[in-house]
Amino acid sequence: MVIGVGGHSPSNIAQHLKHIHFPCKRDDLIRQAEKNQAEGDVLDVLRQMPDQQYHTMAEVMKGVGQVE
Repeated sequence: MVIGVGGHSPSNIAQHLKHIHFPCKRDDLIRQAEKNQAEGDVLDVLRQMPDQQYHTMAEVMKGVGQVE
């Protein structure tokens, strides 16, 4: 279970994105999280993020912060 603001924790999400290669798109983040056996709530957050190119983990975390 993910715990944090809005039901998700950025640190938990980052843990499920280990070995992601930048730059990447939102779909790449989702695929990597699935490979890392992320829970459904983590995948839901990733699916709600802006569909854009991400260049760093900081940009990914900014996208996570935009999810309500």
